[in-house]
Amino acid sequence: MRSNRAKVRAGVSLAATLPMIVGALALGIPAAHAADNPARDALKGTKPLWATAKADKGATSNSAQVKALRVYLAGRDAKGLAAYAKAVSDPSSPLYGKYLSAKQVQARYGATKAQVKAVKSWLTGSGLTVTEVTPHYIGVSGDVSAVERAFATQLHNYAKGSKTYHAPAKTASVPAAVSSAVLTVTGLDNAPHKASHDDTLPPPGAVFKNSGPFSSYYGSNIASTLPDAYGSKIPYAIKGYTGKQLRAAYGAGTYTGKHVRVAITDAYASPTIAFDAGTYAKTNGDAAWKTSQLHQVLPSTYTNTGADECDASGWYGEETLDVEAVHAVAPDADVTYVGAASCLDNDLLDSLSKIVDNHLADIVSNSWGDIEANQTPDLAAAYDQVFQLGAVQGIGFYFSSGDNGDEVAKTKTKQVDTPANSAWVTAVGGTSLAVGKGDKYLWETGWGTEKAALSADGKSWTGFPGPFTSGAGGGTSKTVNEPYYQKGVVPDSLAKANSASGNRVVPDISAIADPNTGFLVGQTQTQADGTEAYSEYRIGGTSLAAPVIAAVQALAQEANGGKALGFANPAIYAKYGTKVYHDVTDKPTGKDLAVARVDFANGYDATNGLLTSVRSLGKDSSLSAVKGYDDVTGVGTPAAGYVDSYKPAKAHRKH
Repeated sequence: MRSNRAKVRAGVSLAATLPMIVGALALGIPAAHAADNPARDALKGTKPLWATAKADKGATSNSAQVKALRVYLAGRDAKGLAAYAKAVSDPSSPLYGKYLSAKQVQARYGATKAQVKAVKSWLTGSGLTVTEVTPHYIGVSGDVSAVERAFATQLHNYAKGSKTYHAPAKTASVPAAVSSAVLTVTGLDNAPHKASHDDTLPPPGAVFKNSGPFSSYYGSNIASTLPDAYGSKIPYAIKGYTGKQLRAAYGAGTYTGKHVRVAITDAYASPTIAFDAGTYAKTNGDAAWKTSQLHQVLPSTYTNTGADECDASGWYGEETLDVEAVHAVAPDADVTYVGAASCLDNDLLDSLSKIVDNHLADIVSNSWGDIEANQTPDLAAAYDQVFQLGAVQGIGFYFSSGDNGDEVAKTKTKQVDTPANSAWVTAVGGTSLAVGKGDKYLWETGWGTEKAALSADGKSWTGFPGPFTSGAGGGTSKTVNEPYYQKGVVPDSLAKANSASGNRVVPDISAIADPNTGFLVGQTQTQADGTEAYSEYRIGGTSLAAPVIAAVQALAQEANGGKALGFANPAIYAKYGTKVYHDVTDKPTGKDLAVARVDFANGYDATNGLLTSVRSLGKDSSLSAVKGYDDVTGVGTPAAGYVDSYKPAKAHRKH
């Protein structure tokens, strides 16, 4: 599992990397259990891959306590939920847009009292204690012997790295009598649970600042004294785009997201977000925040906050970026930040469930994820259930596609990220964006960076163009079947790269992500002298692309008369091939592109000198942005006309 969150720094991608195990399967509820014997059904994915015979250190003591077990409930009609979620999201369906209320969803698809009673009876009959009952799961705890009785497995201790954790020695199972009521169980292994519940949030992270020279818009400041790249002089990187430039690039027009609710999920909560967001808007020409326009829904306690766990302070920049980017593009949208108690699955699922159960928003931006190799069928089912429950209410989820290209450089395996690979979410890829003088959209490339440093004599770029450093996540899933809405749009060369039957390909749509053509953010940071102060810096990553697309969708919802767009992928793909998208390619000008960048060696001032480098654009590992759909930018980026394309049919006929 990935345990280190990506650094909150311009020049380093920002999508939050989490110690989580997530995933998603194809449209239709994924079966987390399969027949084991006539009396029990197995729960796939409950024995972790690291629980091997070689790592086995023997049985866990029967008296040891197992806490935070969750038995997720399948509900009364899992297949019906998936079917209705598809129907209300499909523009060609007669049920399109006929959303249900949260109360109707619970009545139609939630677990029945009889199901809850039966599951509780089985758990307590095995000797476990019920600690919590929610519409989604039953929380239990107990000693090892009770857990083993309940799930017909044995818990052993296993070496994992330098530490030891307990986990099932064989796949857990449930009695056939309650199998249809159980979606999955989590918490049988204790590897992710490291911190106590009395942690408090740390102060802001260390300061980061960009050095100049800068371009104020793309190409405004040419690096005339630096070596050529690709046969010509290149511009300095921009200081950071602001809302006015992004709104112009993506065709916002006069729309502002008025009366539209956008939610943002991340872990923890920045203690200075209200001040930072307000200061940034005032400084950079965005509309001032109105009273009660920004809300926070936070847990009562936080866990796993340490730098070697979830690194809580590292998440402050993520929240800051997401909030400021949404407001910059959709300045009248109502924004609710829903912070998780940690960056672990249970807490992230709780945050998503809060949004769905209380319908806190119609559009949900999520800038976090993990690699597909770390997903398991049990948690894939839990995540997809939440996404489907949202879809039937008209709630759409937008996930960043990742910041490591095809992941080979980082993991040595070509793979996509999760939950962006879910067939029930909109995966947002990334681009390098050129906005010229007068806020004119010039072009975009797929985001993929290669970096070479200036030679000691200043006359050449060492090892030009240099190694791959970061890029938009994308590619073909190995576990998720090809969803219906991608058929006929995604080329077979991508869809069938891993199987003849076809798989989900990521991303769906894209927006600005390259830190070298990134967004200016403002955040309170801990300065070199230990004081805390507000400062601004350029940032990027698909963590930027996701809230930008969420904000554009808020504009589109306003254009739709305020009616929710819901799960947007079927509508996004239905518009493929029209002029509402910029068809992004890696060489939009017909030649290779690059920018020059100067950074402080210590990250905040010139005390230790400056570092000058060239950053090539459109070099995303093995992935390529080409004409038509591609696995870097999906169908492309929103163009002038995209937002208006959501106007109701009658509005179109008036023109």
